[in-house]
Amino acid sequence: MGIQKSADGGAEAIHQLPEGRPMKKNPHKRHDVAILGAGMAGGLLATVLARHGVDVLLIDAGTHPRFAVGESTIPYTSAMTRIIGERYDVPEIVHLASFRGIQDHVSPMSGRKQNFGFVYHREGRPQNPDEVNQLVVPEWQRTESHLFRQDTDAYLFHLAVRHGATPLLGTRIADIETGPDGVLLRSDRGEEYHAEYLVDGGGHRSPVAEKFGLREEPTRARHHSRTLFTHMVGVTPYDDAPSAAAHKQPSPWHHGTLHHVFDGGWLWVIPFDNHDGALSPLCSVGLTLDERKFPKPDPQDRTPQQEFDDFLVRFPQIAEQFTNARTVRPWVATGRLQYSSTRTVGERHCLTAHAAGFTDALYSRGLTNTTEVVNSLAWRLIEAAKDGDWSTSRFEYIDRLQQGLYDVHDDLVYSSFVAFRHYDLWNAVTRVWESTSIMPTMTVERAYRRFMEHKDDQILKDLEQTTTPGLPAPVGEDISALLTLTRTTCQAVEAGGLEAAEAAELIFEQLRESKFLPAPFTLGDPANKCFEATPELLGEALEWGRTQAPEHIAALFR
Repeated sequence: MGIQKSADGGAEAIHQLPEGRPMKKNPHKRHDVAILGAGMAGGLLATVLARHGVDVLLIDAGTHPRFAVGESTIPYTSAMTRIIGERYDVPEIVHLASFRGIQDHVSPMSGRKQNFGFVYHREGRPQNPDEVNQLVVPEWQRTESHLFRQDTDAYLFHLAVRHGATPLLGTRIADIETGPDGVLLRSDRGEEYHAEYLVDGGGHRSPVAEKFGLREEPTRARHHSRTLFTHMVGVTPYDDAPSAAAHKQPSPWHHGTLHHVFDGGWLWVIPFDNHDGALSPLCSVGLTLDERKFPKPDPQDRTPQQEFDDFLVRFPQIAEQFTNARTVRPWVATGRLQYSSTRTVGERHCLTAHAAGFTDALYSRGLTNTTEVVNSLAWRLIEAAKDGDWSTSRFEYIDRLQQGLYDVHDDLVYSSFVAFRHYDLWNAVTRVWESTSIMPTMTVERAYRRFMEHKDDQILKDLEQTTTPGLPAPVGEDISALLTLTRTTCQAVEAGGLEAAEAAELIFEQLRESKFLPAPFTLGDPANKCFEATPELLGEALEWGRTQAPEHIAALFR
């Protein structure tokens, strides 16, 4: 057993390590699956596979614990996490599906998430208290989490090893060969490893993408952004800031993920100290900017800290949160974030998660995409390990899924950044995002309930039967049409052919006319800026589903 310590030596979390003799390297051993990257995606997939007897080699150039962002869960993510834990009979994964489970079993250093909060700012003008939006995560239903990733990633890594995965940390893969007979990996030290199949979950610097030239050049992403981020202490809860005194949102800003949005970007504030009994004083802070509007400065001229300080001077009411804030680790500053892949599945290999592509942290969809892909990829790998069929055709759905997930998120974030120019348009686009969040979550939660009742895996496989990969049936085609209208409307605004106010009304009109959205939710009402699913509202939605919903949507309410 061992105590995993943070970089500064503090005991951040305690995880039991498997005991026994250290692994002896066998140059002739052939694993079923080799996974590059022992982060969230790699650890989650390796745990599921090892639990089902698949021989897994889990490789990473680094070690645990380590800093990572992608810290905010959403209800869809937690629903998929719960499905993975139950479907593949790994109860330790189910702990990650709830705030209480994480606090009690994974990491007491994580925070709570009871809302998505958005505060709109105009440079040089006081913040208008009417220009705020919030989607409340109902506490009577659930509490989402702000994950302290160095703990959660280490937890999954250790869990994978406990279930039988072979760990290989501190190993950088320098060359890859794949073919009909399997996979050969060579480290930068000349060591060789063999496997039937290779999954790359390593991130932007994907060895597989580099080896096989899989990156789209240029990326098809319409969205543009760069970011700088760190962890801080001393960040003031925005509820205590003078500029928030007139806000009337239903849930305190500090109880969730706060987004300060403005023309050209957004700032995230993700506290870990926002619940009774919190042990962590930390807060994740990140500034994301359209790099065309705000080019990245030469670090010799302006450090990331200086750039952040300059930003706070331009937005003094945002600065109220950071009067006493101090960083606890160096800033990470990126160039343009967006990248994509021409394909994510090939002969004996697959890219997953951030190895496949990335758009933006807005809306916290990174972990959602990870769990979605792991859920669909795992059963295919388990079956392949049993029957020896590693054909590319078996995994083709994974490519369609990942490309669909990428395009959905790009449409959402591209439209949002255009909308940041004008509050009325932003107010409309937030409702499109709410539609893409609420309705698919209802879909997967219904599938989960039916699976738990019948224990029939076909119920979960049927989630893959969709004409819109990345959006589940029966809501996928409706949401896809709404997203397309939103994106093309925002393209017209960006091109100068449509005024933002007119674009906002077009989107609101489409929301009001969309028969698939529960009428009691009133997402097409511009005044309904804060959405809270109270028991009374859900009761009205249930009655709507039984009496007024289109047939394909009514099934979600049965």
